Amino acid sequence: MTRNGPLGLAFHTLVMVFMLAPLVVVCLVAFTPENTLSLPTAGFSLRWFAAVFERADFLTAFYNSLQLAALSATLATLIAVPAGLAITRYRFPGQGFLNGLFLSPIIIPHLVLGVAMLRLFALLGVNGSFSWLVLAHVVVITPYVLRLVIAAAIGIDRSAEQAAESLGASRTTLFCRITLPMILPGVAGGWLLAFINSFDEVTLSIFVTSPATQTLPVRMYVYATESIDPMMAAVSALVIALTAATMILLDRIYGLDRVLVGKQ
Repeated sequence: MTRNGPLGLAFHTLVMVFMLAPLVVVCLVAFTPENTLSLPTAGFSLRWFAAVFERADFLTAFYNSLQLAALSATLATLIAVPAGLAITRYRFPGQGFLNGLFLSPIIIPHLVLGVAMLRLFALLGVNGSFSWLVLAHVVVITPYVLRLVIAAAIGIDRSAEQAAESLGASRTTLFCRITLPMILPGVAGGWLLAFINSFDEVTLSIFVTSPATQTLPVRMYVYATESIDPMMAAVSALVIALTAATMILLDRIYGLDRVLVGKQ
């Protein structure tokens, strides 16, 4: 294994600083005692975090986002697991088309998808429906689950499956007791990435949400157009902390190298 030289280490350090600096600044601004966006040079305060929990509209939007992300990620996983296993293990007409169809939402701008789904929902008369909002998010996040499921399915040793099949195990037993545990890190990682992408989705959601189904990112966007106080920084800091805690938990359970890279 080759090691990075001083120049490589300096480059990677600069990239990490460039990526993390905005998050650090947002988190620092969240603790300001001032009424405007400023770093807490005069001291730290939790007033804006308290203000978040006093706003019923933000709490409702958070619960909407949480429920939406959990349902969307679960449905996307239920679709991606059989699709990923079929794509990696079988050869059939239209296999490449099916793979491209599932992955196409990645290359289509969410603005275009949002306008298209807004038109579709208007034609169907389901604008503002939470169920159709879940469907819209499933379309967008399924590729993230599918890619990790495919990576996990390609990397497993099938000798255990063949041995169980030769001993008379049914397809259901084979999947539940052998195949699924072997690809579980990829499935869990895909579910997590899908959850995070659904929770943070704003461009598509702006077009297909209603006041009753407004998500947290959409509520933040609307609020940011009305006010410049640091409460948005406090909400962002809470979302960053929630995401970081989820990633740490996943790393403790499976290891991020296994989940995201496919390392065995």
